[in-house]
Amino acid sequence: MDSSGTHDANRAYYDAFSAGYEAQRGPNDPGGYHDLLDELESEYVKRYGADRDVLEVGCGTGLVLERIARFARSARGVDLSPGMLQKARARGLDVVLGSATSLPFEDNRFDITCSFKVLAHVPEVEVALAEMVRVTRPGGIVLAEFYNPYSLRGLVKRFGPAGRIAASANESQVYTRFDSPFSLRKLLPPGGVLVGARGVRIVTPTAKVMKSAIGRRLFRAAERALCDSPLRVFAGFYVAAIEKRG
Repeated sequence: MDSSGTHDANRAYYDAFSAGYEAQRGPNDPGGYHDLLDELESEYVKRYGADRDVLEVGCGTGLVLERIARFARSARGVDLSPGMLQKARARGLDVVLGSATSLPFEDNRFDITCSFKVLAHVPEVEVALAEMVRVTRPGGIVLAEFYNPYSLRGLVKRFGPAGRIAASANESQVYTRFDSPFSLRKLLPPGGVLVGARGVRIVTPTAKVMKSAIGRRLFRAAERALCDSPLRVFAGFYVAAIEKRG
């Protein structure tokens, strides 16, 4: 396992991560930090994707895809980790094995193509974005989430210790990139136009501050109030809405 960003390296990392991935997520921590992130992300998908065909690239264990399936006409997922997909299939979700840089779908297949916390681990991010645009119908929307260096989270990740994701692995063993909101236009493929954005985790310094009931109420209220405000450019997770034109 290494941080080269190759398919094999990333697959090994996420297979190791899959065993304990939901220990503090989903039903194991309702109302907590990760639950808030999933809500803000899936709600942004709903803004564009209600009653439409949606693909999630890098669906993991299906926590966000499960939410999407509640409002989409169809919801499909793709991930490179068999370990993650095993848990997604246990949820009854429609998922397949595949890579973000070579999506196993035909052109113009989906109305909305989204990806959360995945593109930051893809060295060839321009290729992945081009693939997401390719499988999206003209007039459809690509929702692409980036790790933002100009954020509290970016500072914590830069200067803090690497988080442990399994007994034998930590975050330093996966390729990670940070792309600021101000540089995203350089990454867009032909036909992709930025039309909107949402910020996730703007004022929350670490997940630990949402362990208490008071912390949950305070930071939930703050993140919801700010996610669509001008301060979204300082979010740890910046979700760009990209329309496919032509």
